[in-house]
Amino acid sequence: MAILKVARLGHPVLRHKAAPIAKDEIQSPRIQQLIDDMFETMQEYAGIGLAAPQVHEGIRLFVAGVRDADVITPMTEDVDMPFLTVINPEIVPVTKEVVSDWEGCLSIPDIRGQVPRADAVRLRALDRTGKKYELVASGLPARVIQHETDHLDGVVFFDRMKSLETLAFMDEFRRYWAKDHEE
Repeated sequence: MAILKVARLGHPVLRHKAAPIAKDEIQSPRIQQLIDDMFETMQEYAGIGLAAPQVHEGIRLFVAGVRDADVITPMTEDVDMPFLTVINPEIVPVTKEVVSDWEGCLSIPDIRGQVPRADAVRLRALDRTGKKYELVASGLPARVIQHETDHLDGVVFFDRMKSLETLAFMDEFRRYWAKDHEE
């Protein structure tokens, strides 16, 4: 396994729509190695999600989560989100409720901002074996799924913000905002 180079904001790969992965390519050594390397890279940089375009691969794949476990649906556990491999995702909001909350991104290091997102989504995708699955997620897992799917469409979280007034460097976020955010 290897730690991959993460594309930073400004690199064109982050602004292109990623191509779907053919089902017969999913179990190829190249894609399987990429998935392993993406998990390792995500963990190395203390992320909870990483999309293939962020590691210079223009394909519809992302990994997410904080621990190795069976996926439970509906997925609502903010702290204990299980590892997911998500290939060719389709997401649909399951509620009209939109919640603004803080987000960061490995491609935009040390910056946070409040982003409005659907509070709950239904995800349909393929796993790393090519098997179809579906789950419902709310709270942080729903936010992560939407954030990473945006990367596959060439969208970064700045694009979703209603106002740039909440942009903050991580040190300032910790100093002035994180205490209000922890409840």
